[in-house]
Amino acid sequence: MKRWVLFFLINILIMVTLSIVASILGIGQYGGAYGLNYQSLMIFCLFWGMGGAFISLLLSKFMAKMFMRVQIVEERGPYSQLVSMVHRLARKGGIEKMPEVGVYESPDVNAFATGATKNSALVAVSTGLLQRMSQDEVEGVLGHEITHITNGDMVTMTLVQGVVNAFVMFLSRVAAFALSNALRGDRDDNRRSSFGGGIMQLIMIHVFEILFGLMALPIVAWFSRAREFRADAGGARLAGKEKMIAALQRLKQTYPITAEVDNASSGMQTLQISSKSKLFKWISTHPDLDRRISALQKNEFAR
Repeated sequence: MKRWVLFFLINILIMVTLSIVASILGIGQYGGAYGLNYQSLMIFCLFWGMGGAFISLLLSKFMAKMFMRVQIVEERGPYSQLVSMVHRLARKGGIEKMPEVGVYESPDVNAFATGATKNSALVAVSTGLLQRMSQDEVEGVLGHEITHITNGDMVTMTLVQGVVNAFVMFLSRVAAFALSNALRGDRDDNRRSSFGGGIMQLIMIHVFEILFGLMALPIVAWFSRAREFRADAGGARLAGKEKMIAALQRLKQTYPITAEVDNASSGMQTLQISSKSKLFKWISTHPDLDRRISALQKNEFAR
């Protein structure tokens, strides 16, 4: 309950912040007596779509720590070996400022990376992973997560999601405007082209946003799956191919993995080592583990 309340409050804060900035900049007036101003509408949608995505990215570490109750660990302490391993792999990957290392309480075998830039990242692992994986397997997982950081996957997925959000908002409003005019017909010629804020029109916008948002899911998921193959390849280079394969095989044995991180933030969802979603492969953020293992074994990293 605490996670959901905090997540809701953060989203409200993002919306209020964007609304204030949009008001100051005069963004949002995209309708008039002669219909939609498509240029103004696109600027408005890009502002909201990209702005919301990047604010979420900037808050990603804070959200991860709060939602997952991640405890930051240091080199001197019970998790010194874990911190040393992360830092060694990070240096090998060319990261200048070492990532923060965190541990969160969960029986699930999982890990994730997050942060706005590669020099301000967080790598977090579950206690279940540390308990159920060997040191070599843990190193494979950490190599995968470090590669997400060095590849800039956090920013890449934010850009993809932001562009998708903008197009969903744009198409939703265009569709709602067209449907509103079609339903109105000739009954109100004087106001037919205006794009007001009537309740029915707002309902239509939200319905279209849900519809187009669902249609856009496979696009974002495809990008995410492609990044996973590349992260596996990077993990193999940093930690060793056999360690990366061993980590994926261990994950396969410990299925199903719960989607606790998914509930916290969609940004973290795409940067986990694995996901339990198997129901609809075309909207899954992670490829099937058998395919990932096979790609590593055959050196086919970019499928």
